Amino acid sequence: MKLTSFFGILLLLISSFFVSCKDEVLPKPTSQLRLEYPVATYAAFENECPFTFNMNENAVIKGEKDCGFTINYPKMKATIYLTYKPVNHNLEKLLKDAQKLTYEHVIKADDILEQPYINPNKKVYGMFYRVSGNAATNAQFYVTDSVKHFLTGSVYFYAKPNFDSILPAADYIRNDMQTLMETLKWK
Repeated sequence: MKLTSFFGILLLLISSFFVSCKDEVLPKPTSQLRLEYPVATYAAFENECPFTFNMNENAVIKGEKDCGFTINYPKMKATIYLTYKPVNHNLEKLLKDAQKLTYEHVIKADDILEQPYINPNKKVYGMFYRVSGNAATNAQFYVTDSVKHFLTGSVYFYAKPNFDSILPAADYIRNDMQTLMETLKWK
């Protein structure tokens, strides 16, 4: 009986030695979040307001008062706000207000890039602003015909501004905003 208990203990020690010998535990490398958005397809948005434009078919548009609109991106938790104002000898004030709105973000922004937009065939003139950094908005624009119409647009995310984490969604929506601006037609 002693011999069997000796072999039992020896077998237990040997098996515990093999079981306890494992590779060194290494932490897993950090991973990147994989965000895939549908390819943007655009359709003309017609309305009773004095302008039309193309918008992403994956977005949800809702009319507000005085020809203002919200274009919602539920999966990205973002909204583009469009505000229309008629020009009544107040173009300079409208331009200053649009520029002021953009440059209020200069405190949190790393950089604000201005991209002028001029389309004399459609009589659409404006500015597109790309805001880099942890600002509340990363893109804004205004367009006008300089005589009757003035439209501003800005995008806001429903999340704490963290430029690195929202960058893919911000780029996607910024492209939509530029398409909206470039396809805008006054009636």
